[in-house]
Amino acid sequence: MRRIALLLAVLGLLTACDDTPKHPPERATLATAMPADPALAQVYDTSCKLCHANPASGAPLTADKAAWNPRIAQGTDTLLDHSINGYNGMPPMGLCMQCSEAQFVALISFMAGVERQQ
Repeated sequence: MRRIALLLAVLGLLTACDDTPKHPPERATLATAMPADPALAQVYDTSCKLCHANPASGAPLTADKAAWNPRIAQGTDTLLDHSINGYNGMPPMGLCMQCSEAQFVALISFMAGVERQQ
């Protein structure tokens, strides 16, 4: 009886500690999501998609508003700084050495699902 209670307690802790998103974007959505602008889509496909469409990477997934909202709350300057200089697992320049600040902002907006103000 104690073993069963211990097993149930361990399972309960494992479930409580599970920090995976409860409603992440569908894999099909992740695989096909692309910015409408063809040039930006090319950059996303070659520089961003590797991590931001791969749940195993630990990066906030494209279109996962729950993952992006706290980051967006930090402000554009902080996100731009993290994109350019790297942050945690984010490599400097996000593997896009030719990207401009405007492209980074557009890519962040796309991935976060935030409408950009022109």
